[in-house]
Amino acid sequence: MGQKKNPRRVAENEAMAKTRMLRTSPQKLNLVAQLIRKKPVGKALTDLTFSKKRIAADVKKCLQSAIANAENNHGLDIDELVVVEAYVGKNLVLKRGHPRARGRFGKIMKPFSQITIRVRQVEEQA
Repeated sequence: MGQKKNPRRVAENEAMAKTRMLRTSPQKLNLVAQLIRKKPVGKALTDLTFSKKRIAADVKKCLQSAIANAENNHGLDIDELVVVEAYVGKNLVLKRGHPRARGRFGKIMKPFSQITIRVRQVEEQA
């Protein structure tokens, strides 16, 4: 029987970082996560640095954390790292409201989200 792969387990040539409670909707965060998927970490950091999206700064911090984890915890070479996965999840939603006309109440949802970035060392092909 084959062993099931545990999604929380990190391989020897991988490292990951997770950031929770980011004050943006998952849909907006996913737009920034798409910028860095399947890219070398140097290119991904450059793209996040010059992105006009507000949340890109927080995603950049998470990516830098994943790179630091790869170097310090797993002993991987930074120059050969590639962003393998960058996936987004929902977190809590603050529910607020605004009084409207005729006794009605307008809902205001303030969503939070989280991002998980996984980097892998890939030997460059010559």
